[in-house]
Amino acid sequence: MRFRDRFGLRKNRGSSVTRLDREATDSDIEALIAFARSRRGVEFFVEPETFATDTTAVAVAHDGEWTRRRVGSPKVIAKVARDLKLPIYDVQIVGYPARMRAWNARNPNRRIDPGTPGEAVSS
Repeated sequence: MRFRDRFGLRKNRGSSVTRLDREATDSDIEALIAFARSRRGVEFFVEPETFATDTTAVAVAHDGEWTRRRVGSPKVIAKVARDLKLPIYDVQIVGYPARMRAWNARNPNRRIDPGTPGEAVSS
């Protein structure tokens, strides 16, 4: 059976693969798409690959609610953003939006779910 690289994760990964973290999967991309489709005013913020973590993207809704997922490379999330007609920013250039910090302050009982890194869930 031939593997389909639905979102171009393997094609756009590049030569280096982070060793301490798992790679992005289709379910990571699908979670970002589902978040974006179920909320309004969503923008994507791309976070660079680090020694320990693959490239990630944070999707932030109009009210500051957010989720973070691995995306494999900036090209992958750029294609998703283009397909959804949503803006995308480099977090190293623009930083995180103030509404995201405000949302975190308004929701102190939310914690990071270890099963889905970056996903805020109710405690």
